[in-house]
Amino acid sequence: MAAARRYWLMKSEPDVFSIDDLKRQRRTSWDGVRNYQARNFMRDDMRVGDLVLFYHSNAKPPGVAGIARVCKEAYPDHTALDPNSPYHDPRATKDEPIWMMVDVAYVARFPEQVTLDDLRREQSLKDMLVLRKGTRLSVQPVERRHFERVVKLGGLQVKDII
Repeated sequence: MAAARRYWLMKSEPDVFSIDDLKRQRRTSWDGVRNYQARNFMRDDMRVGDLVLFYHSNAKPPGVAGIARVCKEAYPDHTALDPNSPYHDPRATKDEPIWMMVDVAYVARFPEQVTLDDLRREQSLKDMLVLRKGTRLSVQPVERRHFERVVKLGGLQVKDII
């Protein structure tokens, strides 16, 4: 029996990699995650077909810019082995890579970004992890009901995404 689709929020700084960059490239590896809990979500829980809220962090304003889909399950993050990479980790080896990444594909860009303030104003989203004080995870699970509400706030039809 196939696992049920899951929903995620993944953060990227738009000056590093934005939803428009993903649209141009169509798919990319989600490398550089250096938090164990975020790594574990990618390694243990993400599956091909899972949907992602693509969140622009460190932006003015921050918020959800669009949707991506997991298109390749977790595999070793090669940037950890590259001494010239800002994501290099000298503890990582080919036999024990430590860090993982997944591939994501572009699905849609929201006509209007759903800002962090928009998320905060929406009472039905009050339990989202991204809104909890102290939660800074770059990869985090999202409940289906929250995912669907954010898609609607972004100006898209859920039926066209799911």
